[in-house]
Amino acid sequence: QVQLVESGGGLVQPGGSLTLSCAASSNVLSFDTVGWYRQAPGKPRALVAEISSGGYTNYADSVKGRFTISTDNAKNMVYLQMNSLKPDDTAVYYCYAQSPWYVYWGQGTQVTVSS
Repeated sequence: QVQLVESGGGLVQPGGSLTLSCAASSNVLSFDTVGWYRQAPGKPRALVAEISSGGYTNYADSVKGRFTISTDNAKNMVYLQMNSLKPDDTAVYYCYAQSPWYVYWGQGTQVTVSS
């Protein structure tokens, strides 16, 4: 069974930076796509960023130019570098990995952007 374990969430001031990490229990290259969703209070879960096994990336318009998704395939890690954070970025962030058969989810990590 695939497990995704997230870390790096916390409290950060507006304009600050934060890096989220997701450790996968299997080779990230075995998935079609890995990435991050987030869910803000009172809003549905929405895609933040994703990267395919071929290296193609997609970002939500609201985070383009500020967030960067990357992987370390040798370490089975997925990262989300978040810069110039805004209060609207406050949400629970979920790591996911999609195979042809199933979508696996991490437990979620809280990111709060506030003064």
